[in-house]
Amino acid sequence: MSQVFKHYQYLHTIPELGFEEHKTSAYISEQLKKAGYQVTEHVNGTTGLVALYDSGKSGPTLALRADMDALGHIIDGKHCAMHTCGHDAHSSIALTTAQQVMQENIVKKGRIKFIFQPAEELGSGALAMIEGGAIDDVDIIMGLHLRPKEECPKGFATPAMYYSASTTIEVDFIGVPAHGARPHLGINALDAASLAIQSVNAIHLNPALCYSAKATRCLCDAGVTNSIPAKANVCWDLRAPTNQAMDELKAKVLQAIEFAARSIGASANAVVSKEIPAAEINDEVTEIIAQGIKDVLGDKGLIAPVYTPGGEDFFNYPRQKPTIKAGFWGLGVDLQPGLHHPNMHFDLDAMDIGVNISKACVQRVLG
Repeated sequence: MSQVFKHYQYLHTIPELGFEEHKTSAYISEQLKKAGYQVTEHVNGTTGLVALYDSGKSGPTLALRADMDALGHIIDGKHCAMHTCGHDAHSSIALTTAQQVMQENIVKKGRIKFIFQPAEELGSGALAMIEGGAIDDVDIIMGLHLRPKEECPKGFATPAMYYSASTTIEVDFIGVPAHGARPHLGINALDAASLAIQSVNAIHLNPALCYSAKATRCLCDAGVTNSIPAKANVCWDLRAPTNQAMDELKAKVLQAIEFAARSIGASANAVVSKEIPAAEINDEVTEIIAQGIKDVLGDKGLIAPVYTPGGEDFFNYPRQKPTIKAGFWGLGVDLQPGLHHPNMHFDLDAMDIGVNISKACVQRVLG
């Protein structure tokens, strides 16, 4: 049984939500210390940790980042945490890479860092690690993600994943309560929410862009069915391929929501609860990753860069530190039926490919 499978076998059984990855972090930390790394735990007061090895020779500092958190699901009416996005595999790949980098004495110059980050799904884990100084001394950072089978099957990998910007906006619509028989005496918050949803649906950007803005949750209940509700809450999910397009889309959405509510005398209190930037990927690092993929899978195993409307908080690293050179790649694992699906599964043997590609990248930068 390979090292990566052993790690995965354990991590998969202890799914923990964002900033609650206590068992996950403790296990990874223990393994890294045994491997000979200097480990910093509880980065910025979180479950995040950083492992460092310094060769003692001049060279760049390369960081490999993995996310640790599971997703929240409601299964049979019960809330639970499940690893349905592959973060347990990402952590297993990074941890095994860290062990084998030491076992095989791959690092000949510079420094290698392994960043195990909490709360990617919350969109705030990377920011917490940045605030804790995790990348202050990092020159190059790489991340990876398992890919759905239809996008990238097992035996293939992409050197660049161009994720979109994503924004979550939550809005409380405030009206005036009244009896259902006398609606003229109130202001229906549900009407305001409905008008806002339609107003946002009417927003247009350049049609050449792949973007979307849609309501994904609406909560409204006056407690009885014959009263005018005075409050409604609506959540919107926004996607855009570039940070500039997201800025434009967000501004239009916020304006549409405000004007829609005001049109019937209601008010709208909007909060941008989560913002994840679009991918900012360095061409030089992408080429290093591409060569690493070919080292392991040959020329035939390298596929073109992938563009996706999905979001990834990894890109807060280059966003917050523009001097850092960032690369993010996708690993084919025959993942089905899709990311975030309760029945998500993949070919576990592909994790060894991820380890070998990661090591090849480390070899090219620090070998």
